[in-house]
Amino acid sequence: MDLLALFELAAPVMLRATGYTLIFAVSAMVLGLALGALVALVRVLELPLLRQAATVYVSAMRGTPLLVQVFIVYYGLPSVGIEFSPLTAGILALTLNVAAYLSESLRGAVTGVGRGQWMAGTSLGLTHLQTLRHIVAPQALRMAVPSLSNSLISLIKDTSLVSVIAVTELMLATKELISTTFQPFPLYLAAAGVYWLLSLCFEQVQRRLEKRLAFPH
Repeated sequence: MDLLALFELAAPVMLRATGYTLIFAVSAMVLGLALGALVALVRVLELPLLRQAATVYVSAMRGTPLLVQVFIVYYGLPSVGIEFSPLTAGILALTLNVAAYLSESLRGAVTGVGRGQWMAGTSLGLTHLQTLRHIVAPQALRMAVPSLSNSLISLIKDTSLVSVIAVTELMLATKELISTTFQPFPLYLAAAGVYWLLSLCFEQVQRRLEKRLAFPH
């Protein structure tokens, strides 16, 4: 099979699979940011009991492979009566995993803001939570953008792991094409190019966000 015929056969399949990859990545990004911010908030405010639970959660997510987490969510939870569709299970596993890393990036950025900022908020009569919201968080967000972006860009590549639960995202679609065309090199190269292109798009978003947050508004 020549490259032109291979492209005509593979392009529609890979394009559709790329759509699934984007659904996984964007959904997990949005949900992961929300969950990560909540976990970081619990740890920064040192809320009793919740802080310990958040610490254990972050340690477990960062200390076990994402592939194992995907298996637990999709194959393990049904044994205790909790069952998800492949799409939901993939998004849930990716969200839980990336949220742990994002929470540490946010927590590190918050703790990186000088104690003088907290004292300034107190001197203005603000509560601890108000100081965090109005003074510390905006500064921490500017510092956290590069680290957050790295985690989110890595998430795009991590979506390939959900192929193990029979979701036809880009990686599984590529494998299925290879099984029928016997052309692994150009197809894997094309898949790598798609992942790279998606990463480049998110890198552009990162640069724009860094420029926008470079100075206080």
